[in-house]
Amino acid sequence: MEKRFFGRTPRPVAVPNLCETQRKFYAEFLQAEALPNERKRDGLQAIFQEVFPILSYDETASLEFTEYDLGEPRHTPDECRSLGLTYGTPLKIRCRLKRGEGEVVEEDVYLGTVPLMIGGGEFIVNGAERVIVTQIQRSPGSDFSVEVHPSGKRLHSCRIIPERGSWIQLDVSSKDILFIRIDRSGKIPATTFLRALSPKFGETIAILKAFYPVESVPLSSKTEKLKGTWLCHDVADPGSGEVVVKALTRLNEEIIDTIRGLKVREVDVVTQAKDELILNTLANDECGSHEEAILRLYTRLRPGNPPQKDKAVALFDEMFFDDKRYNFGLIGRFRINRKFNHGIPDEKLTLTAEDYLAMIRYLIDLRQGKGRVDDIDHLENRRARTIKDLVMDEFRKGMIKLRRSVRERMSLKDAGEMTPRTLINSQTVASSIEYFFARGELSQVVDQSNPLAQLTHERRLSALGPGGLNRKRAGFEVRDVHPSHYGRICPIETPEGANIGLIVSLGIYSSINDYGFIVTPYRVVRKGVITDEVVYLRADEEHDQVIAQADCPHDPKTGRITAERVMARHQEEFKEIQSELVTYMDVSTQQLVGVAASLIPFLEHDDANRALMGSNMQRQAVPLVRPQLPLVGTGMEEHVARNTGMMLTAEEDGVVEYADGRKIVVRYGQGQSARVADYPLRKYFGLNERTCLNQKPIVKAGDKVVAGQVLTEGAGTVQGELALGANALVAFLSWEGYNFEDAILVSERLVRNDTFTSIHIEEFTCEVRETKLGREEITRDIPNVSEAALAQLDDRGLIRVGARVQPGDILVGKIAPKSKSELSSEEKLLHAIFGRAGEDVKNDSLEVKPGVEGYVIQVDRFTRAAPGGEDDKGENKKTVKKLEAQYKQQMAELVQRKFEALKEIVGGKLINAETGQRYEIAKNATPDEILAVDAALDLNKVEMHPSTRRKARMTAHQLDKQKRKLEVEMDRKVGKLKRGDELQPGVLELVKVYVAVKRRLSVGDKMAGRHGNKGVVSRILPEEDMPFMADGTSIDLILNPLGVPSRMNFGQILETHLGWAASKLGFRAITPVFDGAKEEEIVKCLEEAGLSPDGKQVLFDGRTGEPFDQKVTVGMIYMLKLHHLVADKIHARATGPYSLITQQPLGGKARSGGQRFGEMEVWALQAYGAANILQELLTVKSDDVEGRTKIYESMVKGENSLEPGTPVSFDVLCNEIKGLGLNIKLDKRPSA
Repeated sequence: MEKRFFGRTPRPVAVPNLCETQRKFYAEFLQAEALPNERKRDGLQAIFQEVFPILSYDETASLEFTEYDLGEPRHTPDECRSLGLTYGTPLKIRCRLKRGEGEVVEEDVYLGTVPLMIGGGEFIVNGAERVIVTQIQRSPGSDFSVEVHPSGKRLHSCRIIPERGSWIQLDVSSKDILFIRIDRSGKIPATTFLRALSPKFGETIAILKAFYPVESVPLSSKTEKLKGTWLCHDVADPGSGEVVVKALTRLNEEIIDTIRGLKVREVDVVTQAKDELILNTLANDECGSHEEAILRLYTRLRPGNPPQKDKAVALFDEMFFDDKRYNFGLIGRFRINRKFNHGIPDEKLTLTAEDYLAMIRYLIDLRQGKGRVDDIDHLENRRARTIKDLVMDEFRKGMIKLRRSVRERMSLKDAGEMTPRTLINSQTVASSIEYFFARGELSQVVDQSNPLAQLTHERRLSALGPGGLNRKRAGFEVRDVHPSHYGRICPIETPEGANIGLIVSLGIYSSINDYGFIVTPYRVVRKGVITDEVVYLRADEEHDQVIAQADCPHDPKTGRITAERVMARHQEEFKEIQSELVTYMDVSTQQLVGVAASLIPFLEHDDANRALMGSNMQRQAVPLVRPQLPLVGTGMEEHVARNTGMMLTAEEDGVVEYADGRKIVVRYGQGQSARVADYPLRKYFGLNERTCLNQKPIVKAGDKVVAGQVLTEGAGTVQGELALGANALVAFLSWEGYNFEDAILVSERLVRNDTFTSIHIEEFTCEVRETKLGREEITRDIPNVSEAALAQLDDRGLIRVGARVQPGDILVGKIAPKSKSELSSEEKLLHAIFGRAGEDVKNDSLEVKPGVEGYVIQVDRFTRAAPGGEDDKGENKKTVKKLEAQYKQQMAELVQRKFEALKEIVGGKLINAETGQRYEIAKNATPDEILAVDAALDLNKVEMHPSTRRKARMTAHQLDKQKRKLEVEMDRKVGKLKRGDELQPGVLELVKVYVAVKRRLSVGDKMAGRHGNKGVVSRILPEEDMPFMADGTSIDLILNPLGVPSRMNFGQILETHLGWAASKLGFRAITPVFDGAKEEEIVKCLEEAGLSPDGKQVLFDGRTGEPFDQKVTVGMIYMLKLHHLVADKIHARATGPYSLITQQPLGGKARSGGQRFGEMEVWALQAYGAANILQELLTVKSDDVEGRTKIYESMVKGENSLEPGTPVSFDVLCNEIKGLGLNIKLDKRPSA
């Protein structure tokens, strides 16, 4: 279908890879592709270098780190999903232990499994696909704020926040004294802390010189110069040594004469002070030296401990000068240097006296009206903690625990017994990794309702989590949209409810820089001319710039802005500015929104609240069996689809060699570097939300493909573009009250044509365990079950694929022993010979749960050990040998390629420089001989020019990696044949049955458009009863016209009109966000299609054939079926479980719960005087245990008698009162 573009603004920057953030930062953490000796000090490498070397307490032994190695995964992603395993790479580190007198032991030590990323940012952890959400939090550094005292005085403060370590708060009191608090401890004069930071500020005069002009004034001069100044030091009587005039005294004539009388020649004075803050603080500071200040701080930080100089110095050094305990991080240092520009190197990550001085000076400037206080919600003061930062933090914690345990083991073991493996307990690191990925607050199960849901989950930013905010205590300001979010954080997409504003999404073009700040691209504008140069700016960098909008009028040829004055952003204000002053320009009209919001056509005509609902509901859309591309789209559909992991894309340019419904084979490259890639397709695969992914090829053999091109359809895609719903012919009309409160009337035609039909995959699991009474067994021979119930089972007791199943049907026949006594060895032997025919076993079969009706599409059986007798074992051995030979042949071919490539690089033969040995492969060498030559090769000793050594290493590294992959694959397949599947502890066999459930559109299902126009299907009308147009075309959906004016989502009306014209003319309209089709263009399209320019039609009632009184708005809207399906929600209870304490029925469908008859419902029955119904509800139907037993018996006997007793909740109340110390007794009167 032809596409018609309505956008007018060119996009100089293509939409970036939308899931690159997660992949990029995790790759930086692992550095798996880099050679061990070329890894940067980042991620894993940085942590190992930080923790090692580990010295023993007596410093006689040291454990050093040399390099780490990431092996190949032991299992495939599909095996991990089925068996509940983690898809990861084994992490090994090479350690060197130096002990005793120069003795060195070097070993590889296994540290655990590090999960590997698949697709766009998901991990498979314990069988479930999870994602690590990026956290957004206050960045380390210094933040200045101001509060107004009840007296009206403005009191400034500064908070110094490190990445690791104690928080420091500087506060100005109402008496103009500067105090400091360390970790919310008691107040100390700020100058005490300055004295402690550096010996050079120990003296009071040194502190005064840092803030005020100090002069030495001879006392012989006139007193006028000294009058009103402050004395910098004590003046003592030369004879007795007694202090006559104290430092910081303000001089007047009387004091000056006193000093003259003491025969002092000159004094140091502060000549002028704009702000007396430091003078007041020093007057409150009782310390007079560096040592005194440290001791004072020690007594405040460790109250109760006797002050000792050595301990005080050690504690202070540990708290503020040890970068392992107190650290600003690169971000904190960057922010401090950016603010004060005081020449401290970026590598200095701890607090210095110069930093502290600069902060106090800035505080003084703020009091004078210079500078500005920090807005903590501005993105210059918030940073994103990516997956790299989060995993590094967790890994560091594990490594610090490991260091402690290694030191303890070093002190307990003899030097001769020590080896790296005996010292390192890998469990400490492995458990911290496992905890973070499996149970961490920021590790979440991926929302896989559709491709958009998965993509937006990976692009999410959360202010919650460890070190973040608490949803109960977070205020309005932190949740609000901030001007600095423009182009960085989507102002629309956020959840409704308690998390609003705390969980947000990245903008389309935004990315995260190395410091963790969110940046967004702009085009550079010079002297009114727009250039093609694009720069990425942080929020603080754009504050003073003048940034024009993307659709600002300009000459497309020269790039000159044509208007004299344009609308632009400057210092967080949106105003009209002269075009000559513009410095930057947005790269796209959709720059300010996120991915989900960019898919809403005519977003600019929708109220923000409804747009929020629209973007959230698109993520809940269920992939349909027959999805359709939207007739009115925004152009973002193809970008979203391509960037999710649900579809296969080409890695580079190549040619499709083979394609069918099961796999696609693509050949990449040419000549020697050519390689063939096999892509198996996932068929009817159940995702996290039970939605169905069914990949189909959209390329055929012989097709040329380019890098990034889509090869298959995924869930909710058509021709490689996102298609979450279907186009439906809609009329805005009230119909017999059936569309009251946004309800939707649906034509039977949509149900008949399967327009909104979806497939859901239900997974059923059956485990076989060894119990105390014997082993459970999967069999078809089940006691007390009719042959009809077993008809669908095969000989092994498993349901056959293709069978149609209903609630209560047996999927896996399983029996479990129920004998009270444990079996003797003789009985066990008899059972082994004759089976369980006469044994007392119970039926423990896996049955279909209520509400599930569908077809069995897959049955997987996993066993711990490969079963079978001698014949089977012999057969296994043959298969193993065949497999090994096959893989060795492939590895040998790789080795030959490696040797040829190395010879080409070296420019001759491979010769060992030390021994003169030639590394050559004989012509008719067997695979084993070839592999032996490879094992003997040591590249470090091969003669070659130094300039080629790196290239040779890289080539060998790449080919060795491929060879190692084959080795692991061989080991996995051979291991499976020998040992069976890797099941959870205690499980002997595991059977998984997948049932495909077809869900047609039904009454009670929730549907929605893209503009937040949601509703529930109230009735499915026969096609002949639906209103029809003059040409006989029947309407598909009837929506309530009252759902538009008050909701202010007018975009749906524009979509209706343009969709109607597009449907008639056979084109797809592309109207980008904020750059969409104008009203005149829509009217023009309607006229071109021969339709009324107002978009209204005369409709006829399908039942009577009479026209409706008024013309009705008719058109095409793209509708979605949401995940809230009535079949999953409808529920009834006959009998079921009761709560242990209250003995009342449980609540909810999952627990087979009852309907709560609450307080207000009781009032309603009381109002009607329905005493007997009320008594029944509050006793036998709820928590009267004896009464419900009696009424059940009376029902069985056919009697209708009610004998209510005492509800258990009354007994619970009595016990509560007894708990308060009141002995309450219930006196029951005998009933008359």
